[in-house]
Parts: sequence; C-alpha cells; structure tokens
Amino acid sequence: MMRDAITRNALVLSLFAVGTAAMLAFTNDSTLPQIECNREQALQDSLLEVMPAERFDNVLLADSVVIQDPLLGRGAHTVYRARLNGAPAGVVMQATAPDGYGGAIRLLVGVDQNGVLTGVRMIPPHNETPGLGDAIDVRKSDWITRFTGLGLGNPTESGWAVKKDGGEFDAFTGATITPRAVVGAVYRSLQYVSREQDALFALPADADHQGSCDD
Repeated sequence: MMRDAITRNALVLSLFAVGTAAMLAFTNDSTLPQIECNREQALQDSLLEVMPAERFDNVLLADSVVIQDPLLGRGAHTVYRARLNGAPAGVVMQATAPDGYGGAIRLLVGVDQNGVLTGVRMIPPHNETPGLGDAIDVRKSDWITRFTGLGLGNPTESGWAVKKDGGEFDAFTGATITPRAVVGAVYRSLQYVSREQDALFALPADADHQGSCDD
C-alpha cells in the first residue's frame, strides 16, 4: 500500500511538473512577440529623440545598415538612414566612447545632411559614477542636449574638447573623464558622417522589418 501511494504521488508530481513546464513554455511563446514589440517601440522613441519626426518620412528601422569603423568605436554599429520624399535627410548612428570612467559609453548620434547634429543621447545602461558622470543621462541633466545644432566647423576642431583641455564644452563638477569621452565620440561620429555620408545611402538595407508592431 505504501509503495502504491508513493507511486501515485510520484505520478501526480510528474504530471504537475509537465503541466507547469508546458504552461511556462506557452506563456513565454505568447509574450515574446509583445516583448519584441516593446523593444522596437523603445528604439523608435530613442531614434525620435535624436532625429525629429518632421525631418523624415521613411521607416528608420527598415532603412538601416550595420557597419564597422574605428571612428564609431570597436565592433559593429547600426546606422539608421533618414529620408524625406525619397531624398537623403540625415542619419542616426550608434557610436561608442571606449574611454568613459566606468568603461564604454554607448551613444545615439543624429546628423542631418548638412553635417549638423540633430541630437545625441546616451544608450543605457552605463557604468559612470552616480551623481558625477551620470550627468550624461538626459534624465539627470540637459548637458547632452547641448550638442544639438553643432557640427565639424561649429566649434572648430580645437573646440571639440572639454574646457579643461582647451575646448568649449563644460565638464561636470568632479568628473572630467566622462564628458571628455562623450565629446570625443560625438566629434568622431561627425567625422565619419562627413567621410561616408554618400556611401551610406548607397548601401542596401540590412534590417528585416515586417511591420508586425505597427498596428
């Protein structure tokens, strides 16, 4: 009798485990599309922070290319191409400042067809010091918004540095390494666009955007 009870209990536990696993698998499969849509929406919102919607009429996520260039940092970076009435209107590129205080700092940099910055944002997460270097986060400070409207000639090359290094950009109180790294990365991004702008728009798109999250 005891052996029969043990067998029944083991069977019940096994069935319960199988049922639980199946339920978890179903839940995971059913929520994955929504999670992916949420990520896509968050990316779209980030792109709009550095490339205003009125400047383009194409789908940025569908018109992107993946490139590798030392000016944008180590590894692969995605460049989103903005077009208006079919004509090139600007780009939003991922860039990496490798020399942040807490490590690499990832950025989104928007540049129009005239080489003028339309916006810069830090891509979270980052490892900069709370209360000091984290002022690159637009939720903490408006410092990073001050790049908008600038370009390679404004300021001149020597001006693309923090004031401590003879440039025109403010550092943070008690933190120079972080802003120095971001200023350098933004400047190199402008150099990249100046050199590769025409070539970028000639490349076939890499993104496979099906529009499943547009409804």
